[in-house]
Parts: sequence; C-alpha cells; structure tokens
Amino acid sequence: MIKRILIPDILQPVSHYCHAVEANGIIWVSGLVGMNFDGSIPENTKDQFDIAMRDLNTCLEAAGGSSKDVVKVRVFLTNIDDRTIINPKRIEYFGDHKPASTLLEISALVDPRMKVEIEAEAVITK
Repeated sequence: MIKRILIPDILQPVSHYCHAVEANGIIWVSGLVGMNFDGSIPENTKDQFDIAMRDLNTCLEAAGGSSKDVVKVRVFLTNIDDRTIINPKRIEYFGDHKPASTLLEISALVDPRMKVEIEAEAVITK
C-alpha cells in the first residue's frame, strides 16, 4: 500500500506532488526549502536550513520514521561555500546515524530568495 502524505502545517507544494510518500517501510521526502508556512523566508542560509530540517523531521514522523531511518539525503545549495554553515545542523540532527549524502551547487531554486533545499529517503526497520 502506498501512503501519500500532505502535511497541513508546512509550506504546501508549489506543484503537483506531496510532501512524502511511504510504501513498504520506505519513505521518500520531497525537496524542502527554508520558507515558513506564512510565506516568509529568512535572509540567511542557516535559518533557511533550520526550517527545511524542521520540516524534514515533520515529514519523517508523519510517515512513521525518524532521523535514524534516513539512508540518503540530497542537499542543494545556491552557494557551495554555505556547506560549512549548514553542516553543524546536519551533524546535530543525524548524530551517529550518518546517511549517504549528495551535495550540489545549483544556479537557483523556485524562489530567488531561497538558498537551500533538502530531500531524503528513509527505511523503517522496525
């Protein structure tokens, strides 16, 4: 059975997708950005990443998972030098449960004020 998850308390999708999908213990979380539910976007990358990570955690929990279940993340930055700014939050969130990871510098996100986006895959191993 496939469970498609839309979470009312985080930024709603800007296109035709849902926040997360869970099937057979596998969770796919769509790209999450640093925009608050009210549409505000902090100016700095750290605060944007904090929002994206908060929303990632919300999506994982809604699908029955947690940070320890994440097996792969992809982080998109508009400035690759911001890696040092977001890395402490990644370390704090994942702790000893290090996922596989890809980090990409991209030219832009859907809103020119956005600086970071993260997506994840998780496996629930209950």
